[in-house]
Amino acid sequence: MSTSVLEPPAARQGPGPLAQPLIEALDLAITRLVSRMLPGDRRAAGVGVGIELAQLRPYEIGDDVRHIDPAATARTGQPHVRLHVPERAMTTWLVLDVSPSMAFGTARRLKADVAEGVALVFGRLGVRRAGSVGAVAFGAETPRVLPPRGARPGLVALRRMLAEGVAPDGQQHTDALADGLARVGRMARQPGLVVVISDWRDQHGWQRPLASLRVRHSVLAVEVVDPREATLPSVGHLALVDPESGARIDVDTSNRRVRERFAKLERERRDELARELRRLRIDHATLATDQDWLLELGHHLR
Repeated sequence: MSTSVLEPPAARQGPGPLAQPLIEALDLAITRLVSRMLPGDRRAAGVGVGIELAQLRPYEIGDDVRHIDPAATARTGQPHVRLHVPERAMTTWLVLDVSPSMAFGTARRLKADVAEGVALVFGRLGVRRAGSVGAVAFGAETPRVLPPRGARPGLVALRRMLAEGVAPDGQQHTDALADGLARVGRMARQPGLVVVISDWRDQHGWQRPLASLRVRHSVLAVEVVDPREATLPSVGHLALVDPESGARIDVDTSNRRVRERFAKLERERRDELARELRRLRIDHATLATDQDWLLELGHHLR
């Protein structure tokens, strides 16, 4: 019987095109997500630019003429201005998995490519309306921390972090996710949005720090998967290497019981993850490397 060996992962393909109209639609969906999930009242003090009316009053010298209300002016015969409750500047935190398992992919792109795209989308949306974006990359030998920054500097710093890629094979840190979440909990002093982007494989102890973040922040868990992780093809003997630990396992994939056991264990793992996230009341989106991940993200958030 012939012996087959897995080929190394293909080169990074990148996240693919980021359609601006779809990103614009996601902006509104994320606003609804935050308003639905964020504990407490996020209204800022004072008046400014926003969508909620704060005051309609006669025009005074020094007022911005762009705020003049035509209807009220015509009705009263005196110029009136509309002042709104300002939207609060919000910080978006990205907790990004750069562990070796993210370099896996058998479809359109690698899991790391999908994770990169999700990070860029939330980064772009996060710096809008005077917002800022911060990030913690976990899974490498040393965590990478990006303090919150706004506008173009924030996006440039995020792109630099993403360009560093994933950790090399053989680096296994089962508490890396828990540590990354705890770091964000210590740094994020004001309520905001926390987006955790990971394949959630071989990580332990993350439930408590994630629950702690949920108390103060709106949290979205993005799970990135590859179809080959759920089913094992019948292609004879395979030499499989665990990218996290570097351990090699020889598997006879022609054995039906082996394939069924593999699929069963993966279903149980993912079902357990979904149950834990539901228990913690964490919104959970699953994106696959063989799908249009941006469209799927939009479907989940709408």
